[in-house]
Amino acid sequence: MRRDITALLRTLRTRLRASLQMRLLLVTLAVFVAVSLPAYVAFEWIVRSTVVKLGTLFAEKQVLFDRYRGLEALMREVSLAETLTRSPAVTEWAADEASPEKRVRGLAELERYRQSFQDHSYFFVVHASGNYYFNDRDGSYTGDQLRYTVSRDNPRDGWYFTTLGEGPGCRLNVDRDDNLAVTKVWINCVIAADGRMLGVIGTGVDLTAFIREVVDIPQVGVQSMFVDRAGAIQAHRDPRMVDFHSLTKDTKAKKTIYALIDREDERAALAAVLRRLADGQEGAESRFIRIGGADYLVGVGYLDRVGWFNVTLMDIDAIIDRSMFAPIAALLALIAAAAVALMMLFFRRVVLDRLAKLEVAIRRMEAGDFAASVDRGRDEIGRLSRAFARMAARVGDHTGKLEAAVAERTVQLRRLAHVDPLTGIYNRRGVLAALDERRAAAARDGVPLGLLLIDFDLFKTINDAHGHHGGDRVLSEAANRLRAVLRPGDVYGRWGGDEFIVVAREPSEAALQRLGEMLLVAIGGTPVAVDDGAAVRVSISVGGCRLAVGEPLDAALARADAALYSAKHAGRDTVVVHGPGRRDDGMPLTA
Repeated sequence: MRRDITALLRTLRTRLRASLQMRLLLVTLAVFVAVSLPAYVAFEWIVRSTVVKLGTLFAEKQVLFDRYRGLEALMREVSLAETLTRSPAVTEWAADEASPEKRVRGLAELERYRQSFQDHSYFFVVHASGNYYFNDRDGSYTGDQLRYTVSRDNPRDGWYFTTLGEGPGCRLNVDRDDNLAVTKVWINCVIAADGRMLGVIGTGVDLTAFIREVVDIPQVGVQSMFVDRAGAIQAHRDPRMVDFHSLTKDTKAKKTIYALIDREDERAALAAVLRRLADGQEGAESRFIRIGGADYLVGVGYLDRVGWFNVTLMDIDAIIDRSMFAPIAALLALIAAAAVALMMLFFRRVVLDRLAKLEVAIRRMEAGDFAASVDRGRDEIGRLSRAFARMAARVGDHTGKLEAAVAERTVQLRRLAHVDPLTGIYNRRGVLAALDERRAAAARDGVPLGLLLIDFDLFKTINDAHGHHGGDRVLSEAANRLRAVLRPGDVYGRWGGDEFIVVAREPSEAALQRLGEMLLVAIGGTPVAVDDGAAVRVSISVGGCRLAVGEPLDAALARADAALYSAKHAGRDTVVVHGPGRRDDGMPLTA
């Protein structure tokens, strides 16, 4: 046996000495083995860097996308709730809960907003008494909205006192109301007037619907959640992960995102990211964090209007298929097998230089330039480059659409803040903003202005006879008739409830009186057809005064309100215009 092996080795040595091709093959294989390990490490580094850069870019865009979806789902409800806190009918009732008349107006306002809320429900806690009013989408508690009384001694009512203690504004709380047997994302808005806390008002968003519409979006390798400033999970596709009653819990008892993270230093790093975003230092951040034994790219954005963070966990290996790099590895093996002498040059020209261009394109994409250059090659790198160019174009298109959607939503939110949704004309805030511009122009041009307050006579009888939809129809038609009579440049809007305001250019009290009489005819001259087919005859009372240069608006409103009061006592359906106001020295104000 030993003799046979020796003979075989002697034969191989002889052939090697006689064959240059064999020796070159062995040398090539030896060199290939020697360079294969560093070449493999270099290749893995390039792939990893590319994957990380693409993943990081994807993470930032995903966070913006999730942030937009979160705002879209919540901002409308928050804006409506904030508007409701400023409703005169509600604030007056909260300040004097015992008044039957204010109670009727307040409940009517709440019921009107209930139809606008997505959940068609509301709650209202009057701070003076602790009474908790509620009605659901079916109107189950209509006529019996007082459900119970909150108490500091009841731990389940801690959310209310915590919310009130944080001062004016709106907060979100994922909670289960045991008294009402419902689980929702509650929007809690504090009502305040003259420095006094009058109560808390708001609505809820069904947690199941919220998760389905915002969190549980089917994306491979992507998992979204929302957490509060303490890291407590407020929305998650798995309801068991949600930290209910966050406002009243001790920090150690909360279900936080930190409990999911394996390493203590990464928990501290994520907490620092949340603090930076809350302070407005960054728009969005991303970093790799180990969760459950696997590395995830975690993107974080801050929803400043609601105090939540949207956290997106991304499995980069699931999002970006590493198998697309396999042909490059095969190409490297073929090049190395052909000739070690030419391998490095060939590899540099065919692989490294082209990957460097792709990396430059990636950096340009990170900087916001999505017009990636396209490699025309037909091999794997060419296909990768074209795939990257297509992806860059799609990311750019998505970014443009997202920015356009955000801009459109911003315009809608601004419109919501200044336009009354029922009548389509200015609300109180819109009137005040437009009036500032009009008064400045009037003072500059020397144009006198007149102020008219319009109030429907016995408007409650319309609601009683035809329902709130009938009343809303009358208010909407009144706005249309105002729009038809008034001139361009006149400021008018819904001042609150069934009261409208007009600020017009009028040279005298007599001209202002004539304008008021025109409005009497325009609004009350023709009956209003409501949804039940009835024709409702309406009348209004108008109080007016001259709006003098330098006169505080509150003073002019008080005079116009006094004139309106006089019109009511004069038998309604009439116009009363008061004369000019007085300066501190007793002299009349002049326009």
